[in-house]
This record gives sequence, C-alpha cells and structure tokens, in this order.
Amino acid sequence: MEPEKGSIHQPATELEAFRREKDYFFASDPQSPLTREQKKSFHGLSYFPENPSLRLEVPLEEFPQKEELQMQTSTGDVQTYRRYGRIRFNVDGQDTELTIYQDPHGLFLPFVDSLAGSETYGAGRYLEPRQLPKGLVRVDFNLAYNPYCAYNEHWSCPLTPFENRLKVPIRAGEKLPQGEWVES
Repeated sequence: MEPEKGSIHQPATELEAFRREKDYFFASDPQSPLTREQKKSFHGLSYFPENPSLRLEVPLEEFPQKEELQMQTSTGDVQTYRRYGRIRFNVDGQDTELTIYQDPHGLFLPFVDSLAGSETYGAGRYLEPRQLPKGLVRVDFNLAYNPYCAYNEHWSCPLTPFENRLKVPIRAGEKLPQGEWVES
C-alpha cells in the first residue's frame, strides 16, 4: 500500500527537535520554570522561524583585563560576571557589537534587541556562546532564550547590561511568552 500524498513528514531539523524537547521539559519536568497551574494550559513556547543568517561564527576580541561586573537581577540581587570579550557582526546591513561575559559556568551573552517589549521579552534574552579554535566563537541566535523570570516572578534573573542593548531586531530564537499560561 502506498502512502497518501502529503502524508510523509520531513524529518525535523536539529533546531525543531531541540524546541520540541524544550516544550516537553516546560510542560512536564519538575525542574520546569512553570508553576503547576501554568503547566495546565501550556501548549509550547513561541519562536521565530529558523534564521540561518543569525547562526554566527565570528572572531572573539578577548579583553586583556577581564573586569568584574555586578549585574542586577530581576529580584534586586546582584550576580558577579567578568567582561570577557566582544563580538562584532552585521544584522540586516547594520554593524553591531555585543559584550560576552563569563562566570564559573562558562560564557554568557545577555542581550536586548529593538523588538523588546513587543515581540521579544523586554528584559532581554540569553545565549551561551561556544568558543571555537582560532579565536572564533559560535553565537547562534536561533537558540536565544528567555530567562526564567519571563515566565513567573518566582525566578531571579540577571538584567542585560546597557552595553548589550541593540538598536537592531534579532528575529531568531524565543519570542515573548504568549498564551493563557503566561502570568500577567
């Protein structure tokens, strides 16, 4: 018997599979950032379509002195990071740059784009860049995610420093949380 036309599904991309796993984690795992009540009406996170042009491998300009920086959090606490280096890249014809920070867990890239508050979370999104050989770093904005404090007030999240507030849109990664499960 031959399958009906259109019934064969294309295999999921690596990013689609990652997103499905993340949605499953949010919906069912005890370590999920969602409350039990939120999980009842959660049907998945909102994402931008995959954007290959925002999957970057760029030179990392490492700072000679890695100064400590106290980042404020959403609950008024502070967390200590080191200013590790800078990346420069182009988005829609506009040159831009971001500072990468470091903590004991690795590299950390918080950023706010020009869509903040309308299409993306107002306090910013996060990435964990990966160092590559020859002084490069991989920054895949398709993996940009909202901090847990975007989902409910029980979480404390570092706030994006002013130097990482972009004037360009980053149409990749997670969007502003949407749905009846979102706390107001």
